[in-house]
Amino acid sequence: MTADKLSTYKKKRDFKQTQEPSGSTEVKPSNRLRFIIQKHDATRLHYDLRLELDGVFKSWAVTKGPSLDPGDKRLAVEVEDHPLDYGDFEGTIPKGQYGGGTVMLWDRGYWEPEGSKSPEEALKKGDFKFVLHGKRLHGSFVLVRMRHNRDGGKRTNWLLIKHHDDHSVEENGAAILDENLTSVASGRTMEQIAAGKGRKPKPFMMASGDAAVISIRQRIRQLDV
Repeated sequence: MTADKLSTYKKKRDFKQTQEPSGSTEVKPSNRLRFIIQKHDATRLHYDLRLELDGVFKSWAVTKGPSLDPGDKRLAVEVEDHPLDYGDFEGTIPKGQYGGGTVMLWDRGYWEPEGSKSPEEALKKGDFKFVLHGKRLHGSFVLVRMRHNRDGGKRTNWLLIKHHDDHSVEENGAAILDENLTSVASGRTMEQIAAGKGRKPKPFMMASGDAAVISIRQRIRQLDV
């Protein structure tokens, strides 16, 4: 079933040319849903929001990047599902390939659905509320599907909006983008990634063991000492 979800992703890419994951690598399941945000300098600079759901990353291209100001409504274009091992991808997609440009792992962590509806039901309805527990983004957000698309229905457009909570701000909600210019996985800038310099990104999706399980084991060791 997951293979069918990734058919569009695979059709758009030549894996002999790009280093992007093909989706053939199995990712160990987690007891928490994971998310990543990739800063992507393609034809236009944008931020890709990816939320783990049903064995893939549901994905949106957020044109101006997320904002912490609830008054900002960020256009988020729904794109094809991505494989879970894409959550560790940081590098440069060659020119001429789909999405050609430099990709940085800007944020990552865990997410949970918010509200009485299941994530699948909320997505279908077009009112998808969720909470992020990332290294940089925290708190409640919503994706609201727009009724009318700008390009005649070829793409599904949503709005990404921050909810009022302890992590929201009243103005300059995009400051978090300007204040965080390095990768959460490697500490590199976009320029260093493009040049192929610096450290390799530290795995998250492909890390050995589940973070929560490891935490429990560490507590047991502490109790034994």
